[in-house]
Amino acid sequence: MSSDLPDLTAYVGRWVALVGSQVTGVGELPDAALQMARHSRPKERFTLRFVDDPAGEPLVLSPLLARLRPLFHTQAQPVYLVGGAVRDALLGRVSHDLDFVVPANAIKLAFAVADALEVPAYVLDRERDTGRVILPDAHTSLDFARFRGPDLAADLRDRDLTINAMALPATATTTASLIDRHNGQADVKAGLVRAIHQNSLRDDPVRALRAVRLVHSLGFALAPEMETAVRATAPHLHESATERLRDELLKLLATAVPHRAIADLARLGLLAELLPDILALTTVEQSPPHHEPVFAHTLSVLRWLTLVEAAVEPQNTSGSGQNNSASTALSAVEKVLEPYAEKIHALWQVEVDGGLNGRLLLRLGALFHDVGKAHTQTVEPDEAMGQRIRFLGHDQVGADLTGEILHRFCLSNEAAAVVKKMVAGHMRPLQLANSGGNPSRRVVFRYFRDTAAAGISIALLSLADHLATYNGPGPERPWQALLQVVQTLCHHYFDRHEETVAPPPLIDGRTLMERLHLSPGPEIGRLLRLIQEAQAAGEVDSVETAVALARQAYTPTKL
Repeated sequence: MSSDLPDLTAYVGRWVALVGSQVTGVGELPDAALQMARHSRPKERFTLRFVDDPAGEPLVLSPLLARLRPLFHTQAQPVYLVGGAVRDALLGRVSHDLDFVVPANAIKLAFAVADALEVPAYVLDRERDTGRVILPDAHTSLDFARFRGPDLAADLRDRDLTINAMALPATATTTASLIDRHNGQADVKAGLVRAIHQNSLRDDPVRALRAVRLVHSLGFALAPEMETAVRATAPHLHESATERLRDELLKLLATAVPHRAIADLARLGLLAELLPDILALTTVEQSPPHHEPVFAHTLSVLRWLTLVEAAVEPQNTSGSGQNNSASTALSAVEKVLEPYAEKIHALWQVEVDGGLNGRLLLRLGALFHDVGKAHTQTVEPDEAMGQRIRFLGHDQVGADLTGEILHRFCLSNEAAAVVKKMVAGHMRPLQLANSGGNPSRRVVFRYFRDTAAAGISIALLSLADHLATYNGPGPERPWQALLQVVQTLCHHYFDRHEETVAPPPLIDGRTLMERLHLSPGPEIGRLLRLIQEAQAAGEVDSVETAVALARQAYTPTKL
């Protein structure tokens, strides 16, 4: 403790009100300490301090809290850390999302914290007295809010789950100082997700999605009565704001096991309300080499995609727990992707409008890649199999449907466009592999011309799609052909980008018109695109060869 303070060890676990270095009030609750202080020193300005109890187990807390304790010690009101950060501290995890509650003036405190950290603060909701501080470099956000109700007890009672309804005085560091009125600590220890009260989910149906998400992000299970409550809440999801449903879906897809989370949404009746087009795939059968109906295949693609992603992670364990065939396949994926791992990670970090990063967009692409199959299924006679199920055009139909769904969920136009490209193009690498031989420079150029920034994600998705189709690598020849295609696409995109993917223009439209004595019009654009493709293919390399190609390819406009 600071040398200018009295010894407060006699007040462990309680609140003290101080005037300077003098204790003027003590209480189990901050209001009691303040009341005592005001009675004895009514005209003085107080600071309120919680005396941490060192007897408990140390909590794993964000280092930011240590930096902020001096500021919190100067407050004339209690400051509490609440919600997921407290839960994560019990689990030994450092949370990067810190939520604080105070009796009043939360926005004012947010700006004081921002000044102390030398970062900006923002007003989230002036009416509800809510502010936010963001530390981009630390990927950390701090939210400050006024109590939901007259006091802390009311605030905690109004939260969703027992494991999220614990509080900790913001200057405390041990479990002995936890405020746990709803047995959240016991549920954390038991690994159970449980609502605070009977009407918790009905009051806010989005909590049903959050419960499923936490089950899979924490490795917990739904309490038996909670599962019943989630099922009962499913028909009421439509009563919630679309944006909140979207945000929970995205967080759910970002877990380590998105396939299990989506399967649980289906099992509990939530997917029928949230994404009926995806649930409709449950009964859509497929012909060999597929071994699962489309919905089960979609879940398998998500599962394999997480393993493909892991194959480019440092110190990955993508093959652990897999059978020999799967482990060998993932080792082959790792070998192909390892030279580009760092650059793939960089692509994953790039965010589009709306804050979605490349990795999350890829998972959305996996979720929707076969959504068009329910609308394109045909059954035809086949001599070998008796009948053959086909899905002609499902990629483009699926892309159009995906766009409609994502716009309904209020995703940005940019995010929706990227996912649509993934769905529309998810067959391209497989088709290139089936065509035989290594893709030419011209083919690579056309691939990235059509897929743009989504091209690498599509390549990774194709690996997961193939592995899900065969439940492993399947026949050696097509598997090796696909690996070769993916390697080639990565090589050109990362190592030869300006040569074959996006070569800098050899000539502009004005120069081309002057050299060929042409007037402005769409033909000029066509010729420039032709020149760029030929440049990528290595067929032209100068202004003169570009002009010669354009002169040869020029088609006069017919009047």
